[in-house]
Amino acid sequence: MYTQENTVRLLPDVAHHAQPHLAGALDWVGMDGIEVPVSFDAGDGDIHRASARAGAFVNLHRPDKRGIHMSRLYLLVERALSARPLTADALRDLLGSFLESHKDLSDRACLSIRFEQLVRRPALRSGNSGWRAYPVCIEASLVGEAFLLEYGTEVVYSSTCPASAALSRQLIQEQFAQDFDASRPLDHATVLAWLGSERGILATPHAQRSVARLRVRIAEGGKFNLIALVDRVEQALGTPVQTAVKREDEQAFALANGSNLMFCEDAARRIQKALDADANLGDFHIRVEHQESLHPHDAVAYASKGVAGGFGSVPQA
Repeated sequence: MYTQENTVRLLPDVAHHAQPHLAGALDWVGMDGIEVPVSFDAGDGDIHRASARAGAFVNLHRPDKRGIHMSRLYLLVERALSARPLTADALRDLLGSFLESHKDLSDRACLSIRFEQLVRRPALRSGNSGWRAYPVCIEASLVGEAFLLEYGTEVVYSSTCPASAALSRQLIQEQFAQDFDASRPLDHATVLAWLGSERGILATPHAQRSVARLRVRIAEGGKFNLIALVDRVEQALGTPVQTAVKREDEQAFALANGSNLMFCEDAARRIQKALDADANLGDFHIRVEHQESLHPHDAVAYASKGVAGGFGSVPQA
């Protein structure tokens, strides 16, 4: 008669033995898309809970072993992320536990976590506010004592084309010259009325929704501060998308667009300058995408901090 203890002890473990004709070391093995709750402080001191998906991996440097212990990784992720807020120390401890549970198989571990963080953003003029959901992707790795922590997000904003604005102004000038005889004195009230008519805005520059995708590497001893990162970028751009919008907010947004004409190159340089000033960041990678309203394709620019051995700016999705 089998007891439960005997039954468990007799369960086969085929992953423990390699098939001779398939032996070989593997770079990474693990699971992706693990559903788990996470607790995250975006930088304002409030810890919010979110639904996340995690990826947990270790390498398999033993060619004579067929596989790793997937269930160990799953249980470690579930217990750690459910119990502690996301911090550099917590993630390093979790990766250390990956390696401790696979000390006979692995010497490298990595973890990715993806979720959305809701941040309340104020309206431009009306005093209202609304929620913006910023995607967050955290990636951490541990190789020996070398711990690397990166995270990324996206900022959505409006970009108005400087070339299109100049062409529009030229058309408005030409219309003004047609409507007002240069030999006659200008009447203030007539000109003011003309400026408020459709003839006074004969052409408008094209603008488009644009996206800045950010990937940053936290400096040693640094902390997550999503709100500070987003604030720096949105202030540098000047035209982040809005939440609650009354007419006075929309008018303020139109003014901001007219005051912040930018090509994708300008946007990338603005963000680069803003992030260069952040001592919490050891490195960063920027991808700016202007989803053109004039063309069926996008205008794209990349930038990085430019540190030795850092991200670099190789074009990628």
